[in-house]
Amino acid sequence: MMATDDESKKTQIVEARARNISHNVRCTECGSQSIEDSNADVAVLLRKLIRDEIKSGKTDKDIYKKLEEQFGETVLYAPKFDLQTAALWLSPVILAGAGAGVWAYQRHRQKTNVHIMALNLVRGVPLTPKEKETMLDLLTPPPPPPRRWPWERR
Repeated sequence: MMATDDESKKTQIVEARARNISHNVRCTECGSQSIEDSNADVAVLLRKLIRDEIKSGKTDKDIYKKLEEQFGETVLYAPKFDLQTAALWLSPVILAGAGAGVWAYQRHRQKTNVHIMALNLVRGVPLTPKEKETMLDLLTPPPPPPRRWPWERR
């Protein structure tokens, strides 16, 4: 009875590890599915290979390394970070930085334009209708906050 419980636990552990690894490995035939989700012949063979490797005592890292050596880095859904994949990994950070730079430049340019408009006013250069609207928006104070209670002072 105990041996059966131990065997079923070991089988469950092997199955859980195999499924986890299979979800992280791309089917070489389908390309868009993991080998866990694919019914292609190669996916079935790879799932069996993974289970055999687990049963022989290999670690998950060893199995991933073996699959990568046999099928190339693209077989893994999460490629490692190196010079070849640096652009892939860093592109979100680069894009966010570029967006922040554009935003900061626009803000700076807007403030610079206000200074130029003020200098032009001092020099007597007439403002365009758009410049007048911008100046009025900037120079008009915001309305006071509404009173919440009748006894409040402003």
